[in-house]
Amino acid sequence: MTMKELAQMAGVSTAAVSRYLNGGSLSPEKREQIRAVIEETGYQPDAVAQMLRTRSTDHVGLIVPKLDSDAVTQVTSGATAVLAKEGYLCLFADAQNTPEKELAYLTLFQNRMVAGIIMMATVLTPKHEDMLRTVNVPMVITGQRFRQVPCIYHDDMGAATELTRLVLRKGRQKPVFIGVTEQDVAVGLNRRRGVQAAMQEFGLDPASLPRETSSFEVSGGKAAMERLLQDHPDCDAVICATDRIAFGAMEALKQAGRRIPEDVSVVGMDDNWACEHVSPTLTTAHFYYRASGETAARLLVDMMRKKQQPGPVQQTMLGYTIRERHSI
Repeated sequence: MTMKELAQMAGVSTAAVSRYLNGGSLSPEKREQIRAVIEETGYQPDAVAQMLRTRSTDHVGLIVPKLDSDAVTQVTSGATAVLAKEGYLCLFADAQNTPEKELAYLTLFQNRMVAGIIMMATVLTPKHEDMLRTVNVPMVITGQRFRQVPCIYHDDMGAATELTRLVLRKGRQKPVFIGVTEQDVAVGLNRRRGVQAAMQEFGLDPASLPRETSSFEVSGGKAAMERLLQDHPDCDAVICATDRIAFGAMEALKQAGRRIPEDVSVVGMDDNWACEHVSPTLTTAHFYYRASGETAARLLVDMMRKKQQPGPVQQTMLGYTIRERHSI
Protein backbone atom coordinates (compact mmCIF):
# COMPACT_ATOMS: atom_id res chain seq x y z
CA MET A 1 0.00 0.00 0.00
CA THR A 2 1.23 3.47 -0.87
CA MET A 3 0.76 6.65 1.11
CA LYS A 4 -1.57 7.91 -1.63
CA GLU A 5 -3.80 4.82 -1.31
CA LEU A 6 -3.87 5.18 2.49
CA ALA A 7 -4.89 8.83 2.14
CA GLN A 8 -7.73 7.91 -0.23
CA MET A 9 -9.05 5.28 2.17
CA ALA A 10 -8.89 7.72 5.09
CA GLY A 11 -10.48 10.53 3.09
CA VAL A 12 -7.59 12.91 3.66
CA SER A 13 -4.72 14.35 1.62
CA THR A 14 -1.33 12.69 1.27
CA ALA A 15 0.12 15.75 3.06
CA ALA A 16 -2.06 14.95 6.06
CA VAL A 17 -0.81 11.35 6.10
CA SER A 18 2.79 12.61 5.89
CA ARG A 19 2.23 14.96 8.84
CA TYR A 20 0.69 12.10 10.82
CA LEU A 21 3.63 9.75 10.15
CA ASN A 22 6.21 12.42 10.96
CA GLY A 23 4.56 13.77 14.12
CA GLY A 24 3.29 16.99 12.55
CA SER A 25 0.26 19.03 13.58
CA LEU A 26 -3.10 17.59 12.53
CA SER A 27 -6.71 17.92 13.63
CA PRO A 28 -7.96 15.20 16.03
CA GLU A 29 -10.55 14.14 13.47
CA LYS A 30 -8.06 13.55 10.66
CA ARG A 31 -5.60 11.91 13.05
CA GLU A 32 -8.29 9.42 14.09
CA GLN A 33 -9.28 8.71 10.46
CA ILE A 34 -5.68 7.93 9.52
CA ARG A 35 -5.05 5.87 12.64
CA ALA A 36 -8.13 3.74 11.97
CA VAL A 37 -7.05 2.92 8.41
CA ILE A 38 -3.49 2.10 9.50
CA GLU A 39 -4.85 -0.21 12.18
CA GLU A 40 -7.23 -1.87 9.73
CA THR A 41 -4.67 -2.40 6.96
CA GLY A 42 -1.45 -2.88 8.94
CA TYR A 43 0.21 -0.20 6.84
CA GLN A 44 3.96 0.26 7.40
CA PRO A 45 5.72 3.35 6.00
CA ASP A 46 8.73 2.85 3.74
CA ALA A 47 11.62 3.32 6.17
CA VAL A 48 14.09 4.37 3.48
CA ALA A 49 11.73 6.89 1.93
CA GLN A 50 10.86 8.30 5.35
CA MET A 51 14.55 8.66 6.19
CA LEU A 52 15.19 10.53 2.96
CA ARG A 53 12.29 12.90 3.67
CA THR A 54 13.12 13.60 7.29
CA ARG A 55 16.92 13.04 7.06
CA SER A 56 16.67 11.09 10.33
CA THR A 57 17.39 7.44 11.10
CA ASP A 58 17.49 5.11 14.07
CA HIS A 59 20.64 3.32 12.83
CA VAL A 60 24.12 3.66 14.34
CA GLY A 61 27.24 2.48 12.51
CA LEU A 62 29.86 0.51 14.48
CA ILE A 63 33.27 0.20 12.80
CA VAL A 64 35.56 -2.40 14.44
CA PRO A 65 39.10 -3.54 13.51
CA LYS A 66 38.15 -7.24 13.39
CA LEU A 67 35.33 -9.39 14.71
CA ASP A 68 37.38 -12.28 16.14
CA SER A 69 38.71 -10.30 19.09
CA ASP A 70 37.74 -10.53 22.75
CA ALA A 71 38.19 -6.77 23.20
CA VAL A 72 35.98 -6.01 20.17
CA THR A 73 33.30 -8.36 21.48
CA GLN A 74 33.25 -6.57 24.84
CA VAL A 75 33.17 -3.06 23.34
CA THR A 76 30.38 -3.90 20.92
CA SER A 77 28.41 -5.76 23.60
CA GLY A 78 28.51 -2.71 25.86
CA ALA A 79 27.66 -0.28 23.06
CA THR A 80 24.79 -2.29 21.56
CA ALA A 81 23.19 -2.87 24.97
CA VAL A 82 22.98 0.88 25.60
CA LEU A 83 21.90 1.73 22.06
CA ALA A 84 19.18 -0.94 22.03
CA LYS A 85 17.65 0.49 25.20
CA GLU A 86 17.59 3.90 23.51
CA GLY A 87 15.85 2.51 20.42
CA TYR A 88 18.77 2.42 18.00
CA LEU A 89 19.73 -0.42 15.65
CA CYS A 90 23.40 -1.15 14.93
CA LEU A 91 25.12 -1.73 11.60
CA PHE A 92 28.48 -3.51 11.96
CA ALA A 93 31.52 -3.00 9.73
CA ASP A 94 34.57 -5.28 10.03
CA ALA A 95 37.61 -3.32 8.80
CA GLN A 96 39.86 -6.42 9.04
CA ASN A 97 42.70 -4.36 10.55
CA THR A 98 42.92 -2.34 7.33
CA PRO A 99 43.00 1.49 7.62
CA GLU A 100 41.68 1.88 4.06
CA LYS A 101 38.60 -0.20 4.91
CA GLU A 102 38.00 1.89 8.04
CA LEU A 103 37.93 5.00 5.86
CA ALA A 104 35.69 3.32 3.28
CA TYR A 105 33.16 2.33 5.94
CA LEU A 106 33.32 5.79 7.49
CA THR A 107 32.44 7.29 4.09
CA LEU A 108 29.70 4.72 3.53
CA PHE A 109 28.02 5.35 6.88
CA GLN A 110 28.05 9.11 6.38
CA ASN A 111 26.55 8.77 2.90
CA ARG A 112 23.87 6.39 4.12
CA MET A 113 22.85 8.94 6.77
CA VAL A 114 23.22 6.90 9.97
CA ALA A 115 22.34 8.82 13.12
CA GLY A 116 25.85 8.40 14.52
CA ILE A 117 29.06 6.37 14.36
CA ILE A 118 31.21 4.57 16.93
CA MET A 119 34.63 3.54 15.65
CA MET A 120 36.96 1.25 17.57
CA ALA A 121 40.12 2.77 16.14
CA THR A 122 43.55 1.27 15.54
CA VAL A 123 45.79 3.65 13.61
CA LEU A 124 45.66 7.35 12.81
CA THR A 125 46.84 8.19 9.30
CA PRO A 126 46.79 11.65 7.68
CA LYS A 127 43.71 10.50 5.72
CA HIS A 128 42.00 9.63 9.01
CA GLU A 129 42.80 13.08 10.37
CA ASP A 130 41.37 14.77 7.28
CA MET A 131 38.17 12.74 7.34
CA LEU A 132 37.64 13.11 11.09
CA ARG A 133 37.84 16.90 10.76
CA THR A 134 34.95 16.87 8.30
CA VAL A 135 32.74 14.05 9.63
CA ASN A 136 29.14 15.21 9.25
CA VAL A 137 27.38 12.99 11.82
CA PRO A 138 27.91 12.59 15.58
CA MET A 139 30.88 10.30 16.17
CA VAL A 140 32.77 8.75 19.11
CA ILE A 141 36.13 6.94 18.98
CA THR A 142 37.03 4.09 21.35
CA GLY A 143 40.49 2.69 22.04
CA GLN A 144 42.54 5.64 20.78
CA ARG A 145 42.86 9.32 21.60
CA PHE A 146 42.09 11.54 18.60
CA ARG A 147 42.02 15.16 19.71
CA GLN A 148 39.41 16.39 17.23
CA VAL A 149 36.77 13.72 18.03
CA PRO A 150 35.14 12.65 21.35
CA CYS A 151 37.08 9.60 22.59
CA ILE A 152 36.89 6.86 25.20
CA TYR A 153 40.36 5.34 25.62
CA HIS A 154 42.49 3.38 28.11
CA ASP A 155 45.57 4.05 30.24
CA ASP A 156 47.76 1.78 28.11
CA MET A 157 51.03 3.33 29.22
CA GLY A 158 50.09 3.18 32.90
CA ALA A 159 49.13 -0.48 32.67
CA ALA A 160 52.35 -1.43 30.88
CA THR A 161 54.40 0.51 33.44
CA GLU A 162 52.75 -1.22 36.39
CA LEU A 163 53.07 -4.69 34.87
CA THR A 164 56.77 -4.11 34.18
CA ARG A 165 57.31 -2.86 37.74
CA LEU A 166 55.70 -6.06 39.00
CA VAL A 167 58.10 -8.16 36.95
CA LEU A 168 61.18 -6.16 37.92
CA ARG A 169 60.28 -6.40 41.61
CA LYS A 170 60.64 -10.17 41.20
CA GLY A 171 64.33 -9.53 40.54
CA ARG A 172 64.26 -9.81 36.77
CA GLN A 173 67.06 -7.87 35.10
CA LYS A 174 66.88 -8.75 31.40
CA PRO A 175 63.40 -7.97 30.10
CA VAL A 176 62.39 -8.09 26.45
CA PHE A 177 59.29 -6.66 24.81
CA ILE A 178 57.02 -7.96 22.03
CA GLY A 179 54.89 -5.14 20.63
CA VAL A 180 52.80 -4.31 17.59
CA THR A 181 53.06 -1.62 14.94
CA GLU A 182 53.52 1.78 16.54
CA GLN A 183 51.10 3.31 14.07
CA ASP A 184 48.69 1.88 16.64
CA VAL A 185 49.53 4.51 19.26
CA ALA A 186 47.61 2.91 22.14
CA VAL A 187 48.72 -0.71 21.86
CA GLY A 188 52.00 -0.23 20.02
CA LEU A 189 53.61 3.03 21.11
CA ASN A 190 52.10 3.71 24.54
CA ARG A 191 52.52 0.18 25.86
CA ARG A 192 56.17 0.13 24.76
CA ARG A 193 56.74 3.50 26.44
CA GLY A 194 55.22 2.13 29.64
CA VAL A 195 57.70 -0.73 29.73
CA GLN A 196 60.61 1.65 29.25
CA ALA A 197 59.33 4.05 31.92
CA ALA A 198 59.40 1.24 34.49
CA MET A 199 62.88 0.17 33.38
CA GLN A 200 64.16 3.70 33.99
CA GLU A 201 62.63 3.70 37.49
CA PHE A 202 64.59 0.51 38.28
CA GLY A 203 67.91 1.80 36.94
CA LEU A 204 67.83 -0.10 33.65
CA ASP A 205 68.62 1.59 30.35
CA PRO A 206 65.31 2.03 28.48
CA ALA A 207 67.09 2.42 25.15
CA SER A 208 68.63 -1.04 25.54
CA LEU A 209 65.25 -2.81 25.68
CA PRO A 210 65.33 -5.68 23.15
CA ARG A 211 62.04 -5.74 21.28
CA GLU A 212 60.28 -7.36 18.36
CA THR A 213 57.12 -6.45 16.48
CA SER A 214 54.36 -9.03 16.14
CA SER A 215 50.99 -9.35 14.48
CA PHE A 216 48.00 -9.51 16.82
CA GLU A 217 47.86 -13.31 16.50
CA VAL A 218 49.27 -16.11 18.67
CA SER A 219 51.45 -17.21 15.77
CA GLY A 220 52.99 -13.73 15.59
CA GLY A 221 53.89 -13.83 19.28
CA LYS A 222 55.51 -17.21 18.90
CA ALA A 223 57.61 -16.13 15.92
CA ALA A 224 58.70 -12.91 17.67
CA MET A 225 59.74 -14.84 20.79
CA GLU A 226 61.77 -17.26 18.70
CA ARG A 227 63.64 -14.33 17.14
CA LEU A 228 64.31 -12.81 20.57
CA LEU A 229 65.62 -16.11 21.94
CA GLN A 230 68.15 -16.28 19.12
CA ASP A 231 69.71 -12.94 20.10
CA HIS A 232 68.84 -12.85 23.81
CA PRO A 233 68.74 -16.45 25.07
CA ASP A 234 69.32 -15.27 28.65
CA CYS A 235 66.24 -12.99 28.82
CA ASP A 236 64.37 -13.48 32.09
CA ALA A 237 61.15 -11.52 31.47
CA VAL A 238 58.86 -11.07 28.48
CA ILE A 239 56.36 -8.20 28.41
CA CYS A 240 53.82 -8.59 25.62
CA ALA A 241 51.56 -5.90 24.18
CA THR A 242 48.57 -8.29 24.14
CA ASP A 243 47.58 -11.58 25.71
CA ARG A 244 47.41 -13.38 22.37
CA ILE A 245 51.01 -12.41 21.72
CA ALA A 246 51.88 -13.66 25.22
CA PHE A 247 50.25 -17.05 24.51
CA GLY A 248 52.50 -17.43 21.48
CA ALA A 249 55.57 -16.32 23.45
CA MET A 250 54.82 -18.90 26.17
CA GLU A 251 54.61 -21.63 23.54
CA ALA A 252 58.00 -20.67 22.09
CA LEU A 253 59.61 -20.50 25.53
CA LYS A 254 58.33 -23.95 26.48
CA GLN A 255 59.60 -25.43 23.22
CA ALA A 256 63.00 -23.87 23.96
CA GLY A 257 63.06 -25.58 27.37
CA ARG A 258 62.54 -22.37 29.38
CA ARG A 259 60.37 -22.80 32.48
CA ILE A 260 57.66 -20.26 33.30
CA PRO A 261 57.96 -18.61 35.81
CA GLU A 262 61.07 -20.30 37.24
CA ASP A 263 63.37 -19.20 34.39
CA VAL A 264 61.38 -16.41 32.80
CA SER A 265 58.35 -14.28 33.68
CA VAL A 266 55.69 -13.57 31.05
CA VAL A 267 52.94 -10.93 31.14
CA GLY A 268 50.33 -9.82 28.64
CA MET A 269 47.69 -7.10 28.43
CA ASP A 270 43.89 -7.13 27.84
CA ASP A 271 42.79 -9.95 30.20
CA ASN A 272 41.64 -12.32 27.48
CA TRP A 273 39.29 -15.06 28.73
CA ALA A 274 41.98 -17.67 28.00
CA CYS A 275 44.42 -16.15 30.54
CA GLU A 276 42.94 -18.32 33.28
CA HIS A 277 43.08 -21.47 31.14
CA VAL A 278 46.67 -21.50 29.85
CA SER A 279 49.38 -23.11 31.96
CA PRO A 280 50.69 -21.32 33.89
CA THR A 281 47.84 -18.81 34.12
CA LEU A 282 48.83 -15.46 32.62
CA THR A 283 49.42 -12.25 34.57
CA THR A 284 47.86 -9.38 32.63
CA ALA A 285 46.18 -5.97 32.76
CA HIS A 286 42.39 -5.91 32.66
CA PHE A 287 41.00 -3.05 30.58
CA TYR A 288 37.35 -2.11 30.92
CA TYR A 289 36.35 -2.68 27.31
CA ARG A 290 32.64 -3.26 27.94
CA ALA A 291 32.52 -0.07 30.00
CA SER A 292 34.22 1.82 27.16
CA GLY A 293 31.51 0.64 24.76
CA GLU A 294 28.76 1.64 27.18
CA THR A 295 30.34 5.04 27.83
CA ALA A 296 30.84 5.69 24.11
CA ALA A 297 27.22 4.78 23.35
CA ARG A 298 25.83 7.05 26.09
CA LEU A 299 27.96 9.93 24.86
CA LEU A 300 26.86 9.31 21.27
CA VAL A 301 23.18 9.22 22.25
CA ASP A 302 23.57 12.59 23.99
CA MET A 303 25.26 13.99 20.89
CA MET A 304 22.60 12.59 18.55
CA ARG A 305 19.85 14.07 20.70
CA LYS A 306 21.82 17.29 21.11
CA LYS A 307 21.93 17.00 24.89
CA GLN A 308 25.67 17.63 24.87
CA GLN A 309 26.40 21.34 25.23
CA PRO A 310 28.97 23.00 22.95
CA GLY A 311 32.42 23.09 24.50
CA PRO A 312 35.70 21.16 24.59
CA VAL A 313 35.77 17.81 22.81
CA GLN A 314 35.14 15.16 25.48
CA GLN A 315 38.13 12.90 26.14
CA THR A 316 37.64 10.12 28.74
CA MET A 317 40.46 7.82 29.88
CA LEU A 318 39.41 4.63 31.68
CA GLY A 319 41.61 2.85 34.22
CA TYR A 320 42.79 -0.75 34.47
CA THR A 321 43.29 -3.53 37.02
CA ILE A 322 46.35 -5.78 37.23
CA ARG A 323 45.42 -9.49 37.36
CA GLU A 324 48.40 -11.22 38.97
CA ARG A 325 48.45 -14.93 38.25
CA HIS A 326 51.14 -17.62 38.01
CA SER A 327 53.27 -16.59 35.00
CA ILE A 328 55.61 -14.30 36.97
